[in-house]
Amino acid sequence: MSTKHVLITGGASGIGFGMAEGFAREGYRVTLSDINQDALDKAVDTLRHQYDVSVKGIILDVTNSEHIASAPQRVDAPVDVLINNAGIQFVSALEAFPEDKWRLIIDILLTGPAMMTRAFLSQMYAQNFGRIINVGSIHSLVASPYKSAYVSAKHGLLGFSKTIALESAQHDITINTLCPSYVKTPLVENQIAAQAESHQISEEEVINTIMLKPMPKKAFIALSEMADTALFLSSPSAKNITAQAIAIDGGWTAT
Repeated sequence: MSTKHVLITGGASGIGFGMAEGFAREGYRVTLSDINQDALDKAVDTLRHQYDVSVKGIILDVTNSEHIASAPQRVDAPVDVLINNAGIQFVSALEAFPEDKWRLIIDILLTGPAMMTRAFLSQMYAQNFGRIINVGSIHSLVASPYKSAYVSAKHGLLGFSKTIALESAQHDITINTLCPSYVKTPLVENQIAAQAESHQISEEEVINTIMLKPMPKKAFIALSEMADTALFLSSPSAKNITAQAIAIDGGWTAT
């Protein structure tokens, strides 16, 4: 059992909550952050009832500088593992892509993780320990049409992680990016509907001919796979794994 503390942004649902369950199961103190108070309360209650660990929820908008700056003071203990997971998606051809939506996606998916890392890095330096895990995507490694902002942000995470890995190398701190292909979450469900509209095909065709077609294993990624990979990266055995893009892609990038 661990007494370490994990903070997960966008932790009230989807991949964030799935990872929170994995860390809680291993005995971590868990802090969830989210912008949805109702979802956050429900997620915290669920974890508290299922696991004998300390669980806290804080409202945090990763585009809000004040929220980020105050985060280290609003958690109950120093953070050992920071998981930058908060995200959104919008699917459109570039010529029809609203500028404000494009900027928002970059702000949430790239600037947000950078500023959250900045907020907690000094504390990690002081304790000479930290694990920073960015939730990237297969789209950190490859591109798909109609996702220009998302792909740009997810690619950017890799460069950001490499830079911080070099800056923090003299400490017991690592920073890595998980790059899963499609994980079956509400966000992906919304993508299925949006892609069906963009391509003018059925949702079943989106799943079979777009989402799973590039994956030799032809299966969505399980939430437990994400959690278990993050747990390994947080362990002493992974202390020299840093600046890496960890592909969990069913063989997508091998083709």
